[in-house]
Amino acid sequence: MIDDAIRSCYRTIEIHSKSFAFASRLLPSPVRDRAVVVYAWCRRADDAIDLAGEEGARSALERLRIELSDVYEGRSLKDPTLTLFQEVVHDCRIHRSYPEDLLAGMGMDVEHAHYDTMESLLGYCYRVAGTVGLMMCHVMGVSDERATRNAAHMGIAMQLTNICRDVLEDWHRGRLYIPGSVLADFGCIDLFSRLGTPFPESAGVPVARAIDLLLNEADRYYSSGDAGLRALSWRCALSIRTARRVYSAIGARIRDRGCDPLAGRAVVPSRKKLELMLTGLVVSLLELPWLFGVRLSSSARVTPPRRLVSFPDDVLPV
Repeated sequence: MIDDAIRSCYRTIEIHSKSFAFASRLLPSPVRDRAVVVYAWCRRADDAIDLAGEEGARSALERLRIELSDVYEGRSLKDPTLTLFQEVVHDCRIHRSYPEDLLAGMGMDVEHAHYDTMESLLGYCYRVAGTVGLMMCHVMGVSDERATRNAAHMGIAMQLTNICRDVLEDWHRGRLYIPGSVLADFGCIDLFSRLGTPFPESAGVPVARAIDLLLNEADRYYSSGDAGLRALSWRCALSIRTARRVYSAIGARIRDRGCDPLAGRAVVPSRKKLELMLTGLVVSLLELPWLFGVRLSSSARVTPPRRLVSFPDDVLPV
């Protein structure tokens, strides 16, 4: 039963995220299993809301919150993915506030939250992706509190890249994540009011300029995320570095196409992913302990950092 559940989690990541599936293969086996379980739980939560439709989304979110309480309060669970997630959060001591904040971010989607400022968008990115970076700190045995901030920043950077890649797809789902103030700076006023209609051609140029700005913001957060990689074992660092480079390559492809929101989904071919992994391998090998010296990582249990236990203002600035 457990083996079937693990295989199901692996199928989930293979279907929904080829980039993360590729990077996860580089992790040591026990860490890989746990990381894939965390991904499968996040994907399960996301699908539960998206597939529920407009009217059922709030009820789906409430069920997810009840399930999370069951996970953390040690109740018996019927769903195999939840059972595995319960084991991971117990074994790795993942603080409850992290998945709770992630669900709060999904709640912002349910309520069709609009983001007027860059700061409010970064808050959303922290909730839906920075928290994943924090959960992965526990999975990968990071014990240095400084590195947890970098991990949250890495998640924020990846979410910003996702937003830039999926502008048109999100538009068709009635969502727009680009901050209103950013759009206004480029001469596009009140684009939110036009959600539900075909994407206006007149918005193409200002939205492209806004995408470029968001990609620049993502680069700042990637740089912060990179600073925490030395807190990882070299194989974990290689995996995260590979995922980071693939996501950065997505951003580069978006830029190559002029940040055009109508150009279609930007993807990185498998051959390019392999090339990025090999260059990441060189960097990771250069950071081995006998070359770099004392690392920040250890086998100690992770203590949830005080400043990151709940939704933090101070995790956002780089």
